[in-house]
Amino acid sequence: MPGPLDQLTIETQPSPALSATVVPAIRKMITTGVLAQGVHLREAELATALGMSRGPVREALVELEREGLVVLRRHRGAQVITLTGADAEEVYTLRRALERLAVERACGRLTPDHLAALDVVLDRMRQLAPDYSPELAVDLDLEFHDVLVDAAGHARLERSWQQIRSQIAMFLHDRHQARRDFHEIAHPEHLAIRDIVAAGDVGGAIATIDNHLVGAFDRLRAARTEPLPADD
Repeated sequence: MPGPLDQLTIETQPSPALSATVVPAIRKMITTGVLAQGVHLREAELATALGMSRGPVREALVELEREGLVVLRRHRGAQVITLTGADAEEVYTLRRALERLAVERACGRLTPDHLAALDVVLDRMRQLAPDYSPELAVDLDLEFHDVLVDAAGHARLERSWQQIRSQIAMFLHDRHQARRDFHEIAHPEHLAIRDIVAAGDVGGAIATIDNHLVGAFDRLRAARTEPLPADD
């Protein structure tokens, strides 16, 4: 039976830096569903698809295990993680805690470069067409929130965000596959966050990001066939 990589060709640029090539390529295949949840990963197939030797692929899988995208079992190889409803509840409650801290600290810390970066993403959100790709929606969503985390100036917050970012991407991709309304809600919701953080209103920023993420979890709940726990 043909595997998911049999007809797949991925363009990568040779680079001595593993993080610049192999890890992002496999991460993208997982977060966009090219490599489905629960699928077993064969180093030889991945290496062929990426035009790499098996060594860098093996190292990349170890890195992706740290991100929570891959499970490595001795003598059983690698497998894409299967995310459950309980996982979604954990990821989103942790995300809320991290982003509440991010906007609290970002108030008064946004630099002109941060504002410019937010405005670039907002402009791209505003121009989204109804037939937007889920991949583009996920990228824009996370790029916006990346800037807020960076503006917080908190190294441990940044590391915690990076540890759950890829799993957030998986949930977002599933949500956009099932429910195509990001072109309608993305710009106004994110603009409200940008404006209140830029104004330095800490209480308002926390309330706004909280409402945004509660709504995001509700939309994910509506998009999934497996019931999700209620958010407190």
